[in-house]
Amino acid sequence: MMKQLFPIRHVMGYLSSLVLSAIALTALLDIPFASKIGILTVTAIIQASVQLFVFMHINEMASTKKELYINIAYALFVGLVTIFGSLFIFVWGWYS
Repeated sequence: MMKQLFPIRHVMGYLSSLVLSAIALTALLDIPFASKIGILTVTAIIQASVQLFVFMHINEMASTKKELYINIAYALFVGLVTIFGSLFIFVWGWYS
């Protein structure tokens, strides 16, 4: 009974997130810039997948797959607009 109640999937997701964060910290080492970007990109994509599937239960939704992909695409769009809008204003000097 207790084995059914223990959230092993969540514990494994948490531990994998910690390991991925530790791997991402290797970007602080004295390695080439391209390797740093590669390490950060790969670990970020894997960690985002872990967060979506383990903690946000994205695969347990009863809605259609089409609706799921539309929601993910919209979230990516909003995130990218926020990032590039901030860069446009603060870094590229649109306000000056």
